[in-house]
Amino acid sequence: MNGVRFDFRQARVAVTGGTSGIGFEVATRFAEAGAIVTVTGRRPSAADYEVDLTKFAYAQCELADPTSVEAFAERLPALDVLVNNAGATFPAGRDEWDPVGFADALTANLAGTMRLSVRCREALATSSLTGGASVVNIVSMASFRAAQFVPGYASAKAGLGALTMNLARHWVGDGIRVNAVAPGFTATGLTELAMGIPEVMEAEMRHTPMGRPAAPADIAGTVLFLCTDAASYVTGATFAVDGGYLLV
Repeated sequence: MNGVRFDFRQARVAVTGGTSGIGFEVATRFAEAGAIVTVTGRRPSAADYEVDLTKFAYAQCELADPTSVEAFAERLPALDVLVNNAGATFPAGRDEWDPVGFADALTANLAGTMRLSVRCREALATSSLTGGASVVNIVSMASFRAAQFVPGYASAKAGLGALTMNLARHWVGDGIRVNAVAPGFTATGLTELAMGIPEVMEAEMRHTPMGRPAAPADIAGTVLFLCTDAASYVTGATFAVDGGYLLV
């Protein structure tokens, strides 16, 4: 079987929300390629997770809390790659159609990511990677289509796509490339409930010509590619990794 091997030996990588799903797969692939990886989660320590996080350094970080974001950024005096993967729906259990819930979703999924990225600018500017430092934002199909149950999350992810372009333009002189990856419906813990509802799965697969959900590994390869020198002329782009979802 043909495969792509990445070499990130000694690269310094941070992955938010790296304790499960797409974030965990991305962090694992970077670590396997030799990177020094830090992941964030919301629990106090790595030992509070069932999954094995021993390949990584761990930091608690709540993106909706500016103090928490600042504390995490302080741990990263030098950085080559920042993967903004962390995201959440129904913050604090709130209905996103309620203005308070909507605002909280924007804070958690957009404002916090922007705060962390800006705070890491100086650390990223120290990178000596051949293709330059990289920020990769994980957006969503909800950036392009209505997501009627989570309008705050969808609006935040659409905003993150716009922020990707603006950061890319703003930081091009610093040697920092900023791109985004938009996964299709992906089999993770967050989608486990939806995958158990036949009506939901039928609707999702009608919009997915490849006829299956993505696995986290399907998404991770594109994230790593965007951080290599093979993508050194790519910035400000959003890559749909969606099994053809946007074609239907």
